[in-house]
Amino acid sequence: MTEPIRRSLRVLKVLEILSTAGHPQTLSQLAYRSGVPKSSLMRMLDDLEHHQYVIRVPGKGGYVPGHKAHHLAIATLQAPELLRACRDVLIRLVGQTGETCNLNVMVGDSVKYLAREESPGYLRLQLRLPVGTHVPLHCTASGKLFMAMMPEPALRPLLKRLDLKPLTPKTITELPSLETALRTTRAQKLGIDDEEFVAGMVAVAVPVCDQDGVMRAALACHAPTACASLRDLHDHVPHLRRAAYQLADILFS
Repeated sequence: MTEPIRRSLRVLKVLEILSTAGHPQTLSQLAYRSGVPKSSLMRMLDDLEHHQYVIRVPGKGGYVPGHKAHHLAIATLQAPELLRACRDVLIRLVGQTGETCNLNVMVGDSVKYLAREESPGYLRLQLRLPVGTHVPLHCTASGKLFMAMMPEPALRPLLKRLDLKPLTPKTITELPSLETALRTTRAQKLGIDDEEFVAGMVAVAVPVCDQDGVMRAALACHAPTACASLRDLHDHVPHLRRAAYQLADILFS
């Protein structure tokens, strides 16, 4: 059993365990990992569930973070000081790649743009998607990467409720095809959008992980096909991965 922690930090410790576990945690598992007595932990989880900070998984049971815990994490990442530091990384990355780069997070069943630095090129694709916009999971490089890196117990219900709406002729609209793409994405830790979200645009995305190796954000680079091919963007992946480590140091150290 872990060393007991101060009562004032117990809730944060439980949320930390749930957010990094990778799969639902039972009452016994949480009690062992947090050092909180089961009786106190049960009352705490009831309160957290009532206020939507945790969700109790049906069937075998266990708990996962709720939507309010996710919103709290996103609000933390959007702190002005952190975003300014992240933009400095994006500016350097755009200088290396020559293409537009985004820092994205997963919110609910969509991807949200946290920060963007535009390409200086004259032929850059003018997306009418300002920072703060939500875009689909199934047809974006970041979205597919978020899904691929999710633990299986969380991914299964998500796939069942997703609307695989076609946005271009290349959008993946069949679940078996999407599952195949996600397996490749997970193996490579690289999200790809081959004109699946916007016709004439390609994109790649790499994970930004916390100290426990859990993906918390995605760093994406996109370009108009008139200027760059998907293969061209693949050549920039080493730059993206180095920038992702820098962003992780800013956000999660």
